[in-house]
Amino acid sequence: MDMILVLRGPVDDADLSALHDRAFASPSDAVTPWSERLARHSLTWVTATDPTGNLVGFVNVIGDGGAHAVLLDTVVDPEHQGRGVGRALVVAAADAARDHGCEWLHVDFEEDRSRFYLDACGFRTTAAGIMRLA
Repeated sequence: MDMILVLRGPVDDADLSALHDRAFASPSDAVTPWSERLARHSLTWVTATDPTGNLVGFVNVIGDGGAHAVLLDTVVDPEHQGRGVGRALVVAAADAARDHGCEWLHVDFEEDRSRFYLDACGFRTTAAGIMRLA
């Protein structure tokens, strides 16, 4: 698939919110303030657009200011899944995190995504924990 990857490019809040709605099958009229959140909290992010400029993928990376970065919000439009868009996003995000001096890239995911993260992207499993705060 022809796509254009952009590192830290402008993000349209409505477009990214709609992409999340489609990919996670959770239709909503709400628009998340992505641009503000990214500017405030992210180490970097990567967008994928098709040749006509439509947003087809996104990934966010946050960092601790040192050796660790965390991959968040990896999303690909359902019509473009299975074409390497997600893997290309993760590779670009990992390269950018490395360029920022990070040594480790963390990700958590649901079991049904393990083939993508472990097999396609090269992550390995490790012990981790999570606590629900709300």
